[in-house]
Amino acid sequence: MDELTLRPWGSGDLPLLHRANAPAMTSHLNGSETDAQVEERHARYLRLNASGEAHMSVILEGGLPVGSIGFWPVRWRDADAWETGWFVLPEAQGRGIAARAVALVVAQARAEAGARRMLTAFPGVDNAASNAVCRRAGFAQVGSLVEEFRGASLEINEWVYDLGEAASGNA
Repeated sequence: MDELTLRPWGSGDLPLLHRANAPAMTSHLNGSETDAQVEERHARYLRLNASGEAHMSVILEGGLPVGSIGFWPVRWRDADAWETGWFVLPEAQGRGIAARAVALVVAQARAEAGARRMLTAFPGVDNAASNAVCRRAGFAQVGSLVEEFRGASLEINEWVYDLGEAASGNA
């Protein structure tokens, strides 16, 4: 198994977002974005990392980019929390990369926690792979709800990881 690392999102990472914008990669997200929306997402990642407001990273396996993961502040159930989200390119899926990247983000979020004691994730209810990643990483499913996302309703599961709990080895 190649070493998995995270590095901060950089100015040359726009092609990674374009690859992730393919229909097969966005079917659980109400579809693809326009090129302009992808470019704005890239600019937002750079801006949020520069300000320290978010932690957006490229997932590297053996030094090669295979996806992205990040975490950013949210208000969840009347509490300050972190939210995480990720993608792994098709050719790298099925090897546990997302779960390993989530474990790295759990450690980062725990170090950055401050008043934010929870890490949340909200995969679509029909996204079996991402829901399995949450389960394997030690998140607890606490509900589901319907949100507006990319101009349409999206039913999502609510997963939460208590950053205050001692590391259990699951993440």
